[in-house]
Amino acid sequence: MPGIRHVVFDLGGVIIDLDTERSVRRFEEIGVTDARELLSPYQQKGIFLELENGRITFDGFCEKLSRHVGKALSKEAVAYCWKGFIADTPQYKLDYILGLRKRYGVYLLSNTNPVIMEWARSAGFTPAGRPVTAYFDKIYASYEVGITKPDPRIFEFMFQDAGMIPSESLFIDDGKKNVDVAASLGMKAYQPGNGEDWRGAVDQLL
Repeated sequence: MPGIRHVVFDLGGVIIDLDTERSVRRFEEIGVTDARELLSPYQQKGIFLELENGRITFDGFCEKLSRHVGKALSKEAVAYCWKGFIADTPQYKLDYILGLRKRYGVYLLSNTNPVIMEWARSAGFTPAGRPVTAYFDKIYASYEVGITKPDPRIFEFMFQDAGMIPSESLFIDDGKKNVDVAASLGMKAYQPGNGEDWRGAVDQLL
């Protein structure tokens, strides 16, 4: 029986602690009265989903959102609302991931958007001043691939691109549907809670 060779992490709720309420409040404050129905820590709806699956650009999202609320919204104001999701990036988790890279291929598979990833790919991502790209062999961002989890096609894309065998791969994601799909495709999967210290659980699974 082959062992685990690849470890795949979700970003929000696993690497980053999320504050969905704060993001919802910020969008409500700029006039998105239905923000609570459209926003989710797992998969967005409506134009929010269109941004995360790459069907529209951030500029296009701002234009559509402006029409949705009936007034012009600046890109800065909209980006501020999206960044409300970001509560904390615990450095201990990233240090653990660096340790994993000595023995495994380590990847990021995330439903995310250009605002979050621009921040994540900057030195402001961590207290150590290193971007997210310093911690993973490759990043699969939904808006860049053009598919969001839990659609099996984003997993299949990653398997092919990374040369990854599902049965030799561990997937860590806080979304139940995502974990269920990963398991159905043959991956070993674990669902931590938002903000959980999952290092011990991952050690056991490896």
